[in-house]
Amino acid sequence: MKKILQNIIPVSKQSRIISALLMVFLCLTISGSITAKASDDVNNTYEAEEEPRMGSLQRGDFTLPTDNEDSLTRFQRITLDLIDGFRFNIIIFSVTLVLALPLGMIVTFGLMSKILPIRWFCKTIVWIIRGSPLMLQIFIVFFVPGLLFGTPMRDRLLAAVIAFVINYAMFFAEIYRGALENMPKGQFEAGKVLGLSKTKVFFHVILFQVIKNSSAAIGNEVINLLKDTSLARVVAVSEVLMRAQGQANLGIIWPLFYTLVFYLVATGAITLAFMYFERRLKRATGE
Repeated sequence: MKKILQNIIPVSKQSRIISALLMVFLCLTISGSITAKASDDVNNTYEAEEEPRMGSLQRGDFTLPTDNEDSLTRFQRITLDLIDGFRFNIIIFSVTLVLALPLGMIVTFGLMSKILPIRWFCKTIVWIIRGSPLMLQIFIVFFVPGLLFGTPMRDRLLAAVIAFVINYAMFFAEIYRGALENMPKGQFEAGKVLGLSKTKVFFHVILFQVIKNSSAAIGNEVINLLKDTSLARVVAVSEVLMRAQGQANLGIIWPLFYTLVFYLVATGAITLAFMYFERRLKRATGE
């Protein structure tokens, strides 16, 4: 078992592997607590109906206009409603990012493993996930447990998060793999000459350069992740676009276009954050 682990992960000490597994478990625990309350909010919307229609808009998905509502009051009401919906987008985005980035690195080790069954298993999973639509994957996570095991997935937000984490972990894995394969072999050999273990070479030399070389590709995927969170509406997660659709069903169309503001502000913040991150990386490398 020890030799198998060393072939999958370039780590020479058992304690390092255990520490990494504990970190992943900690991330899962924290993410579960983050989504718990938000999941209750999504699921409580449908408690009034025993079997809500797939994709149907319920009363709790959006606020209703009041009598003699003026334009300013309507704008304020709808803005607050969309903000409340956008928090589900942010929750899916944040939890997916926290879990998919390290999970992608683990899959990368599997893709580059010297053990043929593990390498081909990881390649097959990556091929399936990258070759199928994310919307279909959300449907699979939400419906398949009930079809196969008779225990339907009742937590809509959790189903969306699981699908997003798996999907984006596979894309991050391919980004990491490309960056690792483009690393000069002299980097590893120089580390061995200096007497560094595989662990120290990877975490103190290679990993930093992998992050630097793949930062632009990761930044694009992170922006795509934020935009893709709107797909959670296919399992009736009441995110910002679903809230806007509820208003459109009442004859108020402009909230659909108003959601553009939320996405542009968020993607602008992400772009600025990555620009700052890349500048810090260049300073650290003396460029």
